[in-house]
Amino acid sequence: MRNTLLIIFAFIGGPLSAASGPFFSLKNTDFVVLLSFLLFIAILFYFKVPSLLGGLLDKRSDGIQTEIDEARSLRDEAQSLLASYERKQKEAMEQAERILESAKAEAALAAEQAKLDLKESVSRRMAAAEERISTAQAAAEKEVRDAAIKVAIAAASEVMSEQLSATEASKLIDTGISEIESKLH
Repeated sequence: MRNTLLIIFAFIGGPLSAASGPFFSLKNTDFVVLLSFLLFIAILFYFKVPSLLGGLLDKRSDGIQTEIDEARSLRDEAQSLLASYERKQKEAMEQAERILESAKAEAALAAEQAKLDLKESVSRRMAAAEERISTAQAAAEKEVRDAAIKVAIAAASEVMSEQLSATEASKLIDTGISEIESKLH
């Protein structure tokens, strides 16, 4: 407290020497102001205002420190969350790339399988078409053969009927019957 008073007197020393007349008079405004100031300081110390202010400042300092600690913990938590989300994003991107590569590979396999299936389908259709062509060709040949046989039979019957006598015809019929009997037994 003495140090504080010495500091106060050091600051008011200049105005003390500037005042005119007796200093310790109530008519001297400098003296009255000095007394008022000292009384004000004494009241402050009497009611322990500096310690109250110090306590309030300490409380405020503790509150600020608590807020700083909370902010640090929140920042650390936010950084850990950010790192976690970045890891998850990286993992998701890697998984997406794997899925994309897998899909590309599957698409390539499906395209290759489709090519093979198309070739197989074309070859089956070609075989079916060739079979139909050969069947149609065989049917056409049979029709031509049947028509030729009919024409030949008709021509032969006409030639035979004109050139063959009744006895020769009976002989031929007998020979045909005997051949049929021998082949059936």
